[in-house]
Amino acid sequence: MKILAYKKADWIPVICAVAHAAYLVTMFAVFPYAPWWVLAVMGFVYSVSISWNINGIAHNFIHNAYFKWEPLNYAFSWLLSVTMGFSQQFYDLVHTRHHQGNSDRPGKDGDTVDWLSIYRHGHDGEPENVWSYVFCSYFRDDPKLIYNEIKRRKPFSAYFGIFEIASWVCLLITGFILNWKFMLFYIPFYYFGHCLSYLNGYFLHYGANPDLPIAWGVSSYHKLYNLIWFNNGYHAEHHFRPKNHWTEMEALREKIKDEQKKAGVRVITPPHALGFLDPNLPKLGVPTKQATQQA
Repeated sequence: MKILAYKKADWIPVICAVAHAAYLVTMFAVFPYAPWWVLAVMGFVYSVSISWNINGIAHNFIHNAYFKWEPLNYAFSWLLSVTMGFSQQFYDLVHTRHHQGNSDRPGKDGDTVDWLSIYRHGHDGEPENVWSYVFCSYFRDDPKLIYNEIKRRKPFSAYFGIFEIASWVCLLITGFILNWKFMLFYIPFYYFGHCLSYLNGYFLHYGANPDLPIAWGVSSYHKLYNLIWFNNGYHAEHHFRPKNHWTEMEALREKIKDEQKKAGVRVITPPHALGFLDPNLPKLGVPTKQATQQA
């Protein structure tokens, strides 16, 4: 019986997701015995792995669910949720809005379609400062708004999203009962991991053109990054064809690269999480060419 919905290559992110959950359990198990420097390294790796999972495994799962059997997809959604401390169902809705707006600028109502847009809390048509975006975005989600929007579209997913959040809260409570010291160690790394995800997301769109479909995203063709992060670097290509399977992004780029060049698609040298190190990065706070033209 065929288990996967699309390609055998999807076993790779599925296995990685299980390994990610196992890593968190291992971190809890070794906490009483490991020296502080080992725990610090493990905590930092967990932080990075949250961004890795959100932007790779969980992200690709939204666009092309891995399994043919729907209950198995919900089970996998739950696993992602308790491993990273958020609802995958809620993330699905937020990410759907992201593709509806494509990091758009505020409209006449003063808000963006894309709740993750780097322009949502910016000023004068410019992106928000990277560091306020990175460290504040975690606290900006409106769970009630997200829940109501999911419920309007697919009620069961809304209820399941609440179940995912409740499951994680129960795990937190259990963790405090079993080892409160570990939980005080875990929470800062958990938060930092989500900040790293927002850092990655910021440079996926900083310098892109929110008014031109083929240039909605910023790409990075760093080979190791794309190998480990399931081709997340092909972000301009992804926004142009979001249903393309993650294994087909390089082929898509070859197909449209001449059009991309004409459109001025932005490409950075480092991985997106290190986008601030790109040698050609526009200075933060300096009006971009696109914003100047609009003004």
